[in-house]
Amino acid sequence: MSVATTQDGANVYRVSEADPEAAGGLTRQERLELVSRVHAKLLEEVEPKRLTALPRERMMDEIRAALDRASAEAAPALSGRARIRVLREVYDEVSGYGPIQPLIEDPTLTEIMVNGPEQVYAERDGKLFLTDIRFRDDAHVLRIIERIVTPLGRRIDEASPMVDARLPDGSRVNAIIPPLSLVGPCINIRKFSRVPYTADDLIAFGTITPAMTAFIKACVVGRLNLIISGGTGSGKTTTLNVLSSFIPNAERIVTIEDAAELQLQQEHVVTLEGRPPNLEGQGEVTIRMLVRNALRMRPERIIVGEVRGGEALDMLQAMNTGHDGSLSTVHTNSPRDTLSRLETMVLMAGMELPARAVREQIASAMNLIVHQHRFSDGTRKVTHISEIQGMEGDVVVLQDLFLYRQRGLDENGKVIGEHVATGLRPKFLPLLESRGIHLSADMFDPKGGDK
Repeated sequence: MSVATTQDGANVYRVSEADPEAAGGLTRQERLELVSRVHAKLLEEVEPKRLTALPRERMMDEIRAALDRASAEAAPALSGRARIRVLREVYDEVSGYGPIQPLIEDPTLTEIMVNGPEQVYAERDGKLFLTDIRFRDDAHVLRIIERIVTPLGRRIDEASPMVDARLPDGSRVNAIIPPLSLVGPCINIRKFSRVPYTADDLIAFGTITPAMTAFIKACVVGRLNLIISGGTGSGKTTTLNVLSSFIPNAERIVTIEDAAELQLQQEHVVTLEGRPPNLEGQGEVTIRMLVRNALRMRPERIIVGEVRGGEALDMLQAMNTGHDGSLSTVHTNSPRDTLSRLETMVLMAGMELPARAVREQIASAMNLIVHQHRFSDGTRKVTHISEIQGMEGDVVVLQDLFLYRQRGLDENGKVIGEHVATGLRPKFLPLLESRGIHLSADMFDPKGGDK
């Protein structure tokens, strides 16, 4: 048995299902049913709102009393260690998110994946592993999903079987239920550090180098428009949070997201969040609608958490009409794919625009693409910092300024490689200099820009 500590100092006991002493003579299913009975007794005897409002110790007293009554019939030989585990699990049912609460509290985990009641995976250090956490049945998983989404005014049912939400700590949640999911209700939780990562953290992780950081900071302060691209789980949102920290504190920032998860540290921040349709199919507020509204809010910076549809056109038009310094993310496999996807998303707005006109909009609006990749060893690295230089004929010209060159894997499967400058200087340097930002030529030296 291992012990961890929660924020409030309580011990979290993680016991292997194969430990007979810890199981107290109960099978996993019997223990889950005992937890369910104790939870039901509590709700019968104490009004739910009053129960959740109790101080922790007072709540634990109520749980112990309910467990004594339930175990007298169901498990008279319940051992001390098993009793501790049942108490903790009932407490999590009452005040937290049931069986996955210990995983949510574990600061070393970055992802939690519930694939129906019988399978719960987690990610640590970029690697997935199967946990010993189980739910009783589909209804148990569904109740936890409802506990997550209900406070946000969202719903999940057969008519609306998918939902995006967030936890109070900002962690991103996606849930999908039958009939769309054939394995039962599924939950995916993308966790974020309680203390936002800084540029120094990304340098320490090997995600980026000091020279690359200084260059990107100059671009953000200099009000260039940046897109952070990459695949799922590559760390785009984390990098976006770090890059947004470079925005001067005095500027007015409007953030737009499906589910609010950005952790901006500036004082003047307005957070906008989309809304799904109601039961009648009305009342939906899309990201595109929020982008349009943000333009009327006198923003100095617009940050779109992720561009995935027709809002790309409105964002590009904003960038081309004086709203410089905008930031966003997009799912793609390379900087060149980012240009293609932006073009496709602009066409999703329903406008009959020629391809060349769309590309001219992109080339005129965007200055820089920061591309991030998650490697086979779980590490996340910025692999490209590429400048959008303009048009040549019908093609948008893209020039790499910094690259990550992978040389292979070591005996432990760790990626071997290094970040390098290509030796090319960006064409927008005169623009930065006109805004009072001067960059050393050594920064772009392939032989040692970090010295």
